[in-house]
Amino acid sequence: MSPAPHGDPRLRAVETWVFDLDNTLYPPALRLFDQVNERMTAYVMRALGVDRAEAEVLRARYWREHGTTLAGLMARHALDPDPFLEDVHAIDLSHVAPDAALAAAIARLRGRKIVYTNGSRAYGRRVAAALGLSFDAIYGVEDAGYTPKPRREAFERVFAADGLDPGRAAMVEDDQRNLVEPAAMGMVAIWRPADPAEAPDPHVRHVVHDLTGFLAAVA
Repeated sequence: MSPAPHGDPRLRAVETWVFDLDNTLYPPALRLFDQVNERMTAYVMRALGVDRAEAEVLRARYWREHGTTLAGLMARHALDPDPFLEDVHAIDLSHVAPDAALAAAIARLRGRKIVYTNGSRAYGRRVAAALGLSFDAIYGVEDAGYTPKPRREAFERVFAADGLDPGRAAMVEDDQRNLVEPAAMGMVAIWRPADPAEAPDPHVRHVVHDLTGFLAAVA
């Protein structure tokens, strides 16, 4: 069982809060990443000259094997990352409403608050703005030299650029594999599962279904 947030001494020592973006700062019910996936499939069809079925297979396979579809496309097909990132993140955010309660909970946290996404930096800024959330910094996959989470070098590059101390930081993610390296680096691993039936791995310290409530309890 996860320790209660208000009683966890490691959380009280956190100086930097690192948040993933998709399906972490907003619930999966918004289905923003469905739009991204659809645009990725279409991009793969155009770039590789394959049909939809093959493009969907490649998109999923590269995500599993390389951490992101983009990383697989770069490794296997020498794809230029920037046009891909711009295209696949040009999604409709008109249905996204500001989350005032989450914004208030994040604002009350002690220390720096940053976003680190495997999407682009510009996409992170757009989604954060649509949600009405404010952060000290937003980092995208380009800030990791296009190396994606869950690779350790990706975290090392972004954390070094930010200047944060992993031993005094916490990371909130919806994908457990993206918490393995942060936990090994000394961060408090906080998991917001999309599937409530999925069991937490040993490196996860807190399982959070209500992110706003959890952060409010910490603050």
